[in-house]
Formats: sequence, C-alpha cells, structure tokens
Amino acid sequence: MFTGIIEEIGKVKAIVRHANSIKLTVAAQRILEDIHVGDSICTNGVCLTVTSFDGGSYTADVMPETMSRTNFKDLRINDSVNCERAMPANGRFGGHIVSGHIDGIGVISKMTKDDKAIRIKIGTRPEILKYIVEKGSITIDGISLTVTDVSNFDFSVSIIEHTQDATALTKKQVGDTVNLENDIVGKYIEKFVGTFSAKRDENLLNLLNDNNF
Repeated sequence: MFTGIIEEIGKVKAIVRHANSIKLTVAAQRILEDIHVGDSICTNGVCLTVTSFDGGSYTADVMPETMSRTNFKDLRINDSVNCERAMPANGRFGGHIVSGHIDGIGVISKMTKDDKAIRIKIGTRPEILKYIVEKGSITIDGISLTVTDVSNFDFSVSIIEHTQDATALTKKQVGDTVNLENDIVGKYIEKFVGTFSAKRDENLLNLLNDNNF
C-alpha cells in the first residue's frame, strides 16, 4: 500500500520492449536506500515489483494488463517518473489509501496559473469520473491530490508549490496522458451497497412468491 506522497523523481534509464510488455529500469537514489528484490515501488502510480537493482537504479517487469490500463506504452528514455516506496507499518499516512492499481488514463486539457498554484484540468472516461467527487481524493501519476471540481467530462486539481517541485506532474503539457487511480473506498462502498440492494430485492421477490402475489 502507498500514500500518494512522492519520495523522489526518477528517470527512465532503459526500456526493453516485448510484444505486450516491457522491462523498465528507473534511475533513482533515495528510494534505493533500503530496497530489496521483491519490494514494491509505485512508479507514476503503478505498483511495480523490483526484480533487480544496483546503486543507482531499479528494474521491474510491466505486464500486459498494466500496459493496457496505463500510459506506460508512451514512456521514453529520460522521462521523469514519480516514485514512492510501500508505506511502512510505522509510517505517517500523509495522503490517502493508494493501491498502485491504475483504473485508466486521463488527458490533460488545460493548465493555468492560479497565484502560486497551478490548476490542471483532466478529461477521462465516465466509468472513472463516476468515482470522482469534489474535495475527494484522486491519484494522478502516483500523487495523492484533492479534486477541486468535477463535471461529466473532466475534473480539476490544484497543485501547490511543494508538489510542483517534488513531482513530475507540472513538467507535462496539455495533451499529455496521466495514470489515474480512483479512491478505493468509493469502489468498496458501491460494491457493498450493490450487494445489499440485490439481496434485498431477492428477499422481497421470494416473499412475494411465497405469498402467491
């Protein structure tokens, strides 16, 4: 599990492309301090398992399922990526619950200065937008952010100066894609409510049948 608080901006060092997957190597420093093979590193929002590492980089395999849901097919050498290690049991919960399992991609449609902040508007699909609520949490390229407004077609976030400096998000431009992960709490609530409603309807139907209605 992650929190969406980025620890380091890494650089794509190497990409080995296969038919529907890639082997990705990312140059980094800070997050390698206590790394082990098999550890998880959230890379631009994607939970990746470290398969090897050295003093200045880590390597992970990106499988077809991940390639189909993320913008990793667009990654290029020297691209900046947001990196976060898995949350330690005794760590602070600075952002929100982030699984590193991407729901889909969004496209940046507008970037505007707002005093010291930068407002970013992102368009995405209805099945992702339905879980996004004003003042709720959204993960964009691994960053835990607060939604400022949402419509039927897009949503916006406001990026403070610290986040501008500590992440790679504001290095992107209009038309670039981002990886999106919805707040998992909303998805669980929908699942539980749907299951309860279905069971209630089934019980009501059985009651009516038992009484010959």
